[in-house]
Amino acid sequence: QALLWCGVVAVLLALALIDWDTTVLPDALTLPLLWAGLVAAALGWLPGLTLVQSLGGVAAGYLSLWSVYWLFKLVTGKEGMGYGDFKLLGALGAWLGWQAILPIVLMASVIGAVVGLGMKASGSLREGRFVPFGPFLAGGGLVVMLAGLPVVLGWIGW
Repeated sequence: QALLWCGVVAVLLALALIDWDTTVLPDALTLPLLWAGLVAAALGWLPGLTLVQSLGGVAAGYLSLWSVYWLFKLVTGKEGMGYGDFKLLGALGAWLGWQAILPIVLMASVIGAVVGLGMKASGSLREGRFVPFGPFLAGGGLVVMLAGLPVVLGWIGW
């Protein structure tokens, strides 16, 4: 199992770096990560996570950001994030279950906002450029993986 999780961490780090540099989360990494999580759950390789919970995580992850995307687009007429973010959160849901989705999004949003505001205040965020969300989703997922969901829920007061 340690080797399996090392692979997940490696893919998340690669996705974070690629998204930070290019603002793209490639399907060539997000989709295999998602499917591997479902297979691992189906084979019983994820202790405490059933295939149903993994499928619920995929659905909750993808649909939560998809809903935010469309609500934002409806209100502003602009795209606030890319489809890769939906797929990445779905993949994290496959590995961590639906219960991890809200804590991941909460951590990613807070840390992403702090970094974005810091970059804007320091002048390092050029006009018209935005801070990609993928690195913060990956980071939130890594925190849940490493600390464990019960610990993270305790941090945020749940």
